[in-house]
Amino acid sequence: MFANERAMNPLLERISIDPRVCFGKPCIRGTRIWVSLLLDQMAAGETPEDILRNYPQLKHEDLLAAIAYGAEAARERIIPVPSVKVA
Repeated sequence: MFANERAMNPLLERISIDPRVCFGKPCIRGTRIWVSLLLDQMAAGETPEDILRNYPQLKHEDLLAAIAYGAEAARERIIPVPSVKVA
């Protein structure tokens, strides 16, 4: 990854991958809410307002982060998000 790619998409910092949380699936940082769950709900026509009402711990930026992650995944390359190192 180029150094400026992270700066260009700071939303990805809202995503975490931890092998001890949700089997290492990408989640919104600090939650157990899968990025794929949010993408599925938006694809099914759920509005951001409905999702935020159902998951009050999320912020609008978290939904944007899920979309940004999906966009990176669609480019078929490794998605650079910080992993939690297991001690």
